[in-house]
Amino acid sequence: MKSVIIIEDEKILRELIARIVESIPTLEVIAKTGDGAIGFKLCLQHKPDLVILDIMLPSLNGVEILKRLKAEKPQSNILVFSGMQSPALVKQIMETGINGYLEKDTDLDELEKAIRLISNGDSYYGQRIMETVRDIMYNPREDRSLASLTSREREIIQLVAESHSTKEIAAKLNISTKTAETHRANIMKKLDIHDIAGLTRFAISHRLVDAVETIN
Repeated sequence: MKSVIIIEDEKILRELIARIVESIPTLEVIAKTGDGAIGFKLCLQHKPDLVILDIMLPSLNGVEILKRLKAEKPQSNILVFSGMQSPALVKQIMETGINGYLEKDTDLDELEKAIRLISNGDSYYGQRIMETVRDIMYNPREDRSLASLTSREREIIQLVAESHSTKEIAAKLNISTKTAETHRANIMKKLDIHDIAGLTRFAISHRLVDAVETIN
């Protein structure tokens, strides 16, 4: 029996994915969560055979989870199941070496097919994802602003956009308040952004957070 972890913040969709996985005799859902940071810790703890991952997640977005999982466990089988992203973000996602990528408006039969294939170590990519990848190849338009940030800086800008205070960010990341402030200052300098509202707009435009999540 192969183990599966589902990281998806929409509860109904998370349960639907779990039912599809459980309908496959060789697969078993061992954990599911809607929080990115918790999901990453679950993956490190359980080392699942397959991770089904959304990109727009609270606490830690899917791109950061991808990068960290591939660094910790390069052979991880990962299916990204998410809404369509910008070409720049699709490029980042594909560069992590994922096994599959489907948009959320795909039909259930295709999702089940992708889960079956990727759980066996194969690959599967949705048609529109591949069209986006081809467009990136033929019409490169690289945005280096996000790429200029370190993993920790991307994590902090997401937390800032989610309305966490510097003190809360320091506690979440187990760093000092001064260190958190230094990171935020470095981020603003790199991006030439000078206020929290600007950082929030940047995070939303680069799909690090959903605009709805920034509303208190």
